[in-house]
Amino acid sequence: MEKVNRVRVIQTARDTGERFTAKADLLLDQVTPEKIPSVEVDAQQEFQVIYGFGGAFTETAAYVFAHLEPEKQAQILNAYFHPQQGIGYRFGRVHMNSSDFSLGSYSCDDIVSDVELKYFNIERDKRFVLPLLKAAQKVKGEPLKLLVSTWSPPAWMKTNRRMAEGGKLKAEYRETWALFFAKFIKAYEGEGVPVWGLTVQNEPDATQTWESCRFTAEEERNFIRDYLGPVLIREGLSDKKIMAWDHNRDLLYERAKVILGDEETAKYVWGMAFHWYSAEQFDNVRKTREAFPEKNLIFTEGCLEGGVKLGQWDRGEHYAHNIIGDLTHGANAWLDWNLLVDPSGGPNHVANFCDAPIVADPVTNQVYYQSSYYYIGHFSKFVQPGACRIHCRADEPRLETVAFKNPDGTIATVVFNPTDEQCRFQLKIGGRGTVVDSLPHSIVTYLK
Repeated sequence: MEKVNRVRVIQTARDTGERFTAKADLLLDQVTPEKIPSVEVDAQQEFQVIYGFGGAFTETAAYVFAHLEPEKQAQILNAYFHPQQGIGYRFGRVHMNSSDFSLGSYSCDDIVSDVELKYFNIERDKRFVLPLLKAAQKVKGEPLKLLVSTWSPPAWMKTNRRMAEGGKLKAEYRETWALFFAKFIKAYEGEGVPVWGLTVQNEPDATQTWESCRFTAEEERNFIRDYLGPVLIREGLSDKKIMAWDHNRDLLYERAKVILGDEETAKYVWGMAFHWYSAEQFDNVRKTREAFPEKNLIFTEGCLEGGVKLGQWDRGEHYAHNIIGDLTHGANAWLDWNLLVDPSGGPNHVANFCDAPIVADPVTNQVYYQSSYYYIGHFSKFVQPGACRIHCRADEPRLETVAFKNPDGTIATVVFNPTDEQCRFQLKIGGRGTVVDSLPHSIVTYLK
C-alpha cells in the first residue's frame, strides 16, 4: 500500500463496542465515478490555528479524584493527559474562589475591607485542586495551558454582599479585584503550576443561585481597560492571555463589538471565551471571527445538565456536534467542564448536578467512561497543537465533518454520523479518493 496515499482509520461506534479502534488502513486512489456523496478535503485552504482541548479542574473533580484508589487515579490521569496512551488534553480551567462545583462557598480572602489583600491565600486550593493539577502536569510531561476563571469576587467587594445571586463589583474595589487576579496567578506559579490565561468573569450576564457577578459589556470593557490590564502589566504578568465574555454564544458577537471595538481595551484582550448553554448559534462565532480576525475564540465550558446518565450515547453526540460547529465557525480551542464527577453528578453545593466524560464512584472505586470521553478524544487525540483547520466539504447532509492539517504534515479528518442509518460516501483528499461506509451513531478520525 502506497505510504503517501495510505489513510489510518480510528473508529468509535455505538453498536459495535469499538472505542478508538484502529480499523484497516484505506488507500486513496483515483476518484471513482460512482455517484455517491463525498467528503472532500483541501489542505491548500487554511483557516484558524487550533491550540488544543481540555477540561476543568474544579474542586468537585479534584475531591472525587482524591478519594479514589491510586491505581484508578493513575488510570484517569493517563486517560486525559498522557500524550500517547490518553486523549492528550493540553488545556485546564480552574475557578478562582468557589463555583457551584465546589464543596462550599469561599474566597481566597474573606477579610472584610482587606483592600491590600494582606490576608489573601490559596490554602483551600492546596488540599485537592493543586495536587490534581500537579499530577496532571507530571503525566503530561509539561505544564498545561491553565485558564483561570472566577464566578464571584468575595462577598465584601459586592453590592449584594453575597457571592451568590449576582450582584456587582463595587466601584471602590475595582483596583483590589484586579490585584486579586495577580495574586492568585502568582500564588499558583509559586506552587509550580504556571498560568496561561484568564477570563474576566464567568457568565457575567447571569444571576445564579450559586456564585455569580454581573458585568455589562461597558463595565467589563472599562474594568479591563482601566484596571485589569494595567495591573497585570504592573505586576509583571503581561504575558497572561485575557479573555472577555466567558458566557453563551447568543451574545458573543454583541459583547465582542463593545470590548474589542474599543481600541484601548482591545490591546489588552487576547480573545473571547464562550459557552453553549443558550443554543447552537454557531453563526455568532463566525461573525466574531470575521469581525476580529486578529483575536482568538475559545469555547471554555459546556456540560450536560441534570446529573449523570451512564452509558447514554447522546452525551458524546452532543459534544461532537458542538465541537464541529464551533471549530468550523472559527474557534481556536475547546474546553469541557468538569474532568470528573461522582455518580450523582457532583458533589455540587447547590445541587446543580451535571454529567462529565469520566464518572467515578469513590465508594466502590469504579470508573466509568461516557461516550463524551471518546467523542472529544477523536479531536484532542489526533489534532495536534498548532494545527490549522482546513477546507472540508460534505455533500451528504447526514454527516458532520471537519478537517485539520497538523504541524507534522498529517491531515486529520473527523466524520460524525449521528443518524440511525449507514451512510456511504467517498473520502477525497488531494484529488484522490476512496469509498467509505459510515456506521450509524459513529465518529471516525481519518489520518493521512
